[in-house]
Amino acid sequence: MNEAAFTTLESQRLLLRHFEESDLLPFLAYLDDPLVARYQSWESYTEQQAKDIIQKQLDLDPGMPGQWFTFAVELKATRVLAGHVALKMQDHQQAEIGFTFSREHQAKGLACEAARCVLDYVFTKLELHRVIAFADCENERSVALLNRLGMRREGHFIQNIWFKGRWGDEYLYAILREEWLPQRA
Repeated sequence: MNEAAFTTLESQRLLLRHFEESDLLPFLAYLDDPLVARYQSWESYTEQQAKDIIQKQLDLDPGMPGQWFTFAVELKATRVLAGHVALKMQDHQQAEIGFTFSREHQAKGLACEAARCVLDYVFTKLELHRVIAFADCENERSVALLNRLGMRREGHFIQNIWFKGRWGDEYLYAILREEWLPQRA
């Protein structure tokens, strides 16, 4: 595995970088939006909770087993924080990916563009073998995004998670390095 420290990733419209303390208010705004949180594990966030996440992320780099690394996703044209892509290393060969974007930056292809950057990074720089993702079965946008990324649905878990006062169903998606690399060419 390549141990080079993470700096930034770039796509046509986006800059993926470490979170900064100046991200607090836009980060908190979308975390605390009930429509953004609808399919997430949280209901709302306090300013202190958002501040704690940013502080913890300042000293992390992607690729540390057992740790979530959160890529801040900034629009290059305006320098506005649009959302984030999170990556949790399960071990040195596998990781889980997730994404959250502010409501005003959804349905514009930004999450797909950012997730592609992260998948490209983890399969080429970190040389991972496999990346998985979970999606609430009712979250049609997330399911569509995982399909657009070329991820394969490997599981359908029925009432496997107690979620916001009721049992929820989830899909498990995955993609292998050997599947991703030809797709990106």
